[in-house]
Amino acid sequence: MSLQSPSRLLELAGQSLLRNQFLTIFTVDELPREVFPLMFMEASSMRHFEALKLMVQAWPFLRLPLGSLMKTPDLETLQAVLKGLDTLLAQKLRPRRWKLQVLDLRDVDENFWTIWSGARALSCSPEAMSKRQTVEDCSRMGECQPLKVFIDLCLKKSMLDECLSYLCGWIHYRRGLVHLCCNKVQNYSMPTSSFRNLLKRVYPDSIQELEIKRKCSLNKTGKFAPYLSQMSNLRKLFLAFGYDDELYVSGQQQFVPDLDCPFLCLYYPQMLYIRKISNIEEHLEHLLRCLKNPLGTFIFCHAYLADRDMECLSQYPSLSQLKELHLIHILMGTTNLEPLGALLEKVAATLQILTLKDCQIQDSQLGLLLPALSRCSQLTTFYFRGNETSTNALKDLLRHTGGLSKLGLELYPAPLECLDNRGHVNWEILTPIRAELMRTLREFRQPKRIFFGPIPCPSCGSWPSEKVDFHLCS
Repeated sequence: MSLQSPSRLLELAGQSLLRNQFLTIFTVDELPREVFPLMFMEASSMRHFEALKLMVQAWPFLRLPLGSLMKTPDLETLQAVLKGLDTLLAQKLRPRRWKLQVLDLRDVDENFWTIWSGARALSCSPEAMSKRQTVEDCSRMGECQPLKVFIDLCLKKSMLDECLSYLCGWIHYRRGLVHLCCNKVQNYSMPTSSFRNLLKRVYPDSIQELEIKRKCSLNKTGKFAPYLSQMSNLRKLFLAFGYDDELYVSGQQQFVPDLDCPFLCLYYPQMLYIRKISNIEEHLEHLLRCLKNPLGTFIFCHAYLADRDMECLSQYPSLSQLKELHLIHILMGTTNLEPLGALLEKVAATLQILTLKDCQIQDSQLGLLLPALSRCSQLTTFYFRGNETSTNALKDLLRHTGGLSKLGLELYPAPLECLDNRGHVNWEILTPIRAELMRTLREFRQPKRIFFGPIPCPSCGSWPSEKVDFHLCS
């Protein structure tokens, strides 16, 4: 007999039970576990909701990936499954056979249904199926664990759809028995009050990424504080209370809005991105104080930092182990940069990427950063374009970065001597100066990828991603 035959026989047996409506809780309990996925798919396609309800009560696997079977939410199917779970949840002692711990409503696991449908029967031997069962049995958790229901929450409308509304209502009356879990929560349209009510239904420890992008006034943001403080596994906070274009930095897009002290209390953040906050000086110190553990990446864009704000950057432990520091379009022309130098000194052993772009840093200020910068031994990328520095200041900068052997990408501005009265580069002047700067650097090390002046190059269109030792166009 071929390997495909047993699968086919199970399928025929399951179809017979469904079509003749012989399925009861007693017959289900005696079925071999291999027939459950086949029968469940058949019952779903035939819209036999009573059969679905019965099979859920005896589901012999740890996980039921319903979302990948439905593809698009189907209210009647969801209702049948939840009614089956109700029968179980109402029992003080769970049935001997029940192993279900996770109802997954996300479209994430087609593999489960493909394997058990027989579509891979030729490559799925009885030994492999046996091994699969053993792994699932070994990972079984305690009998009294709450059932976890996983969903995707991407709210693009102001109201919940009928399936999500029904599910949230069902969860509400089964607190303690069921946890509604969502790794990533996105809200683009739902009003703040409705969104807060929805967050009450979600198990806070399950949320790892929170994204809110909709118009909202500053005085409403503090109302999220009680929920954020419960999200012990939150890693990424994406908040944009407006419609500015998003900025792509370091492979991720993150935004943080105007914040007040009680609003944010993150214990294990990875990245904090602040962009275009007109009154950030009123909130920066509170924000940094509320971050309980060190950040990996700090990105600050389009703002003005007073001397007191700059001091905050060097004082709080949350910025003491940075791997990436990006200050972009931060007006520093009149700011005391000693605190920034102190911050660089603090993160010298961990910092890998440093961006000081379009910050209007002057020659007199640059010297305050150089001693600390020269000790950033792990630095691989240094972006210094958009600052107002002379040839001599750039030479001094290159001497201090000369010992940074891991630097693989460097971007520097055209010296002031190369700019006309409108700020445009005079290429005839820049070309020999760049050669002179390169000679200065090569006294200390051989650069890998280095650019002076605007990018992309107006002459040849080169970008910093190209592997060139020295970019020079005439």
